[in-house]
Amino acid sequence: RDEGERKESWINMQIRVLQRQLCCLMLLCALMPPADAFLSPSSVPLAARKHAAVSLRPSLRTAAVSPLRMMSETAAEPEKFEFKAEVTRVMDIIINSLYSEKDVFLRELVSNAADACDKKRFLNLGKEDADDLSIFVKADKENKVLIIEDTGVGMTRDELITNLGKIAQSGTKGFSEMLKQKEAAGNDEDQINLIGQFGVGFYSGFLVADKIKVTTKGLEGDGKTHRWESEAGQSYTVGEVTGDEEIKTQSGTRIELSLREDADQYLDDFKLKELVQKYSEFISFPISIWSSKTTYEQVEDEEANKDLKEGEEKKMKSVPVTTQDWEVQNTQKPLWMRPPSKVTAEQYEEFYKTTFKVFDKPLTLSHFSLEGQVEFKALLFIPTEIPWELTSNMFDENSKNMRLYVKRVFINDNFQELCPRWLKFVKGVVDSEDLPLNVGREILQKSSVLRVVSRRIVKKSLDMIDDLREKGGDDWDKFQKNFGKYLKVGVVEDTENKKEIGKLVKFYSSADDAKTSTFSEYVERMKEGQQVIYFLSGEGRAQCSMSPAMEKVKDNGYEVMFAVEPVDELVMMELAEFDGKEIVDLAKGEVKGIDDQSDKKEEKEKAQVDFDAVLKYLEEAIGKDKISRAEVSLSLTDSPALLAQGENGMSPQMQKYMKARAVAMGEAESEADLMGMGAMGPKGVLQINPNHPIITKIKDSLAAGAGKGTPEDEKAARLLYHVASLRGGYEIEDPTEFATLVTGLMG
Repeated sequence: RDEGERKESWINMQIRVLQRQLCCLMLLCALMPPADAFLSPSSVPLAARKHAAVSLRPSLRTAAVSPLRMMSETAAEPEKFEFKAEVTRVMDIIINSLYSEKDVFLRELVSNAADACDKKRFLNLGKEDADDLSIFVKADKENKVLIIEDTGVGMTRDELITNLGKIAQSGTKGFSEMLKQKEAAGNDEDQINLIGQFGVGFYSGFLVADKIKVTTKGLEGDGKTHRWESEAGQSYTVGEVTGDEEIKTQSGTRIELSLREDADQYLDDFKLKELVQKYSEFISFPISIWSSKTTYEQVEDEEANKDLKEGEEKKMKSVPVTTQDWEVQNTQKPLWMRPPSKVTAEQYEEFYKTTFKVFDKPLTLSHFSLEGQVEFKALLFIPTEIPWELTSNMFDENSKNMRLYVKRVFINDNFQELCPRWLKFVKGVVDSEDLPLNVGREILQKSSVLRVVSRRIVKKSLDMIDDLREKGGDDWDKFQKNFGKYLKVGVVEDTENKKEIGKLVKFYSSADDAKTSTFSEYVERMKEGQQVIYFLSGEGRAQCSMSPAMEKVKDNGYEVMFAVEPVDELVMMELAEFDGKEIVDLAKGEVKGIDDQSDKKEEKEKAQVDFDAVLKYLEEAIGKDKISRAEVSLSLTDSPALLAQGENGMSPQMQKYMKARAVAMGEAESEADLMGMGAMGPKGVLQINPNHPIITKIKDSLAAGAGKGTPEDEKAARLLYHVASLRGGYEIEDPTEFATLVTGLMG
């Protein structure tokens, strides 16, 4: 043991000797002439000459000061370190790939400052002498430097090297791991929320800066201030800072960005305010920006008062006075973080108008949270009026209706996967604790967490709309007028929720010329014995009402819903049934519940035999290229004929829509192309009324001619087809022939 103690004593003595020698060497270096006095300029690197001019020459001017005193006041030379990652490549990724726009650098740095304040607040719980937690942003236009400073937890020398020496090294992550260990030991972790990483987010500063300085003092350390400095190269320096540049508060961090030539806009306080209000307006700690403010003061107008007579009132003039002061930007509080019972209707309305820059009042809202494996809070609004950005394009991708936050830091307002497009009119904010983000906080990964959030937004939106339906009145009518079409798109696109959405959609019907009805209201009015829901497509209520197909329900008085837009027919096809009742197109060849009755089937079979010659003649005279077949219909009462679609055929409105879409998308160049696209074109089933005079006249003429028709019969057959097409909503294929046939009748 004695031998070991002697060795340890000898080693300590050698260390003290080396320390003395090092101090002497430092003193000699401080008193030496500049390095370029001994070397030719070409043999000394430019950076070294600049450094020598800055650090050595001022020492010569203090030669009269005691060398020992000077040695104690002069900070040690910064140490140089190599980055522990392939920084050049990472920097290239950050600048060119990771972030879609440069503006996000301020969001990242302010978020890191908020992290630091959050840590300090937690560590200072119960302490009375703690600093006020704040964030400051100041632009030094003269030196082209942007400064972001906070009074947060700060960093020690070792933490500087650890947190900023590695790309994506997260001090926050390490702090959170420490909290989890404390939680396992019985401590409460819920007292603090942290935002993200100090690694790649910090290096986003190089999007706009050539050089970054980080001056910081740690809360738990030796009380010294240290500076980290790098120019985004392969290395960085860390050194102690003394004098005026020290952090004067208990702890904190000051980041100085030497801006590039193309980043001058970030020296404008208006630009800085815009970015802070966009990305960080709901940060918990006050964010102040050094701002210029111009006011006008009334002073005496000396020129105007030169000839002022005694007793006259002195003339005044306004002069501008520009002052600079700190201006807090994030005065608005995150309303969604408060319990709904603590928020008034006026506060909700003010938040809605301020956040989304609108002037109307919300029609209704939903304030909710989800806790469990996935945690998030949300505040959803349904507008009273159609948002102006949706007036020209109901699915405008730039509408920015849903704002996504992660722990009150704004991430994105144009994230399509968060909310389905059929809810494009719903505005809201979502603040999540669990959404997985990539290192840039910009690209949300598709995950089960996101799907949970999206499903809950849809569910709460449907609840809001259903509440409006139950209340009825003007609000429900106004909603249907402005946003009813979105619900219909939802039925078509959202297969998971189409039945729930189907309860909310409304259509015009034969029961009321002015009001629309839901399927539930239709079902309540159904006749006794009616088993299906009938609908008919047309270009408007008037066309639907005058359609020959309406004669099929004339005798039994069944109500018919009118599908007056292409999306209406798609809704009917997608739902197929409601409340166990099949939805049937009245314009089809055979209509369920009407043409399939046993007594009518027998009567129809007899009529088919009786009018067989007429049916064959019509098929031949009109042409198989225009109709697939001709048949008898016992449901027609007033019209001579009806052009119906087969079981899988399209309505005339859907055909027009598909043709227009095909032309717009460049899928068809001619009518021939369109006719070849599936069931396009009006090639349907010609149904005739056996009791109509025109049909009986053709039958008698054929009987008189031994089955051969006259030229008048052929004209009558072709005119019959054109009239049926026109009344059914189809386009006249040959207007010239139609006009000739009509003119012939007039002559």
